[in-house]
Amino acid sequence: MNICYNAIDRHVDAGKGDHDALTYDSAYTGVTKNYTYKELQTEVGKLATILKTKFGIKTGDRVLIYMPMVPSAACAMLACARIGAIHSVVFGGFAAKELANRIDDCKPALIITCSAGLEPNKVIKYVPIVDEALNITEKIENAKDLPRLIY
Repeated sequence: MNICYNAIDRHVDAGKGDHDALTYDSAYTGVTKNYTYKELQTEVGKLATILKTKFGIKTGDRVLIYMPMVPSAACAMLACARIGAIHSVVFGGFAAKELANRIDDCKPALIITCSAGLEPNKVIKYVPIVDEALNITEKIENAKDLPRLIY
């Protein structure tokens, strides 16, 4: 059983594609958006296709997701599940040293991240943190060359 099927597809198949599946409500930006099962299915499918075709991700590969709590993070997790890739989620904003430890443990084929995340009264730029983490990893040869998908 695929968690992506259970979380999305079976609801669409049951005729509930227009029902709300996910509500995003950002305290920092004031943005609120509802996603239906059909919208999630479409977005997750697009991302899964990109993971496979552009990055060559396949069943059993590991993908590290370093993102804030945004709908794109949920889509990334579900896209990995759809194609059978193993995902490791690292909370956005972790310092480079802690991120490097998790990269070393995961040995990902791809890192999915955002350009930045928001915290009270500050913006955290994720790309420089990822770059620094890849420069200090100890268990991955040529870590700085790991492919990245940046939202």
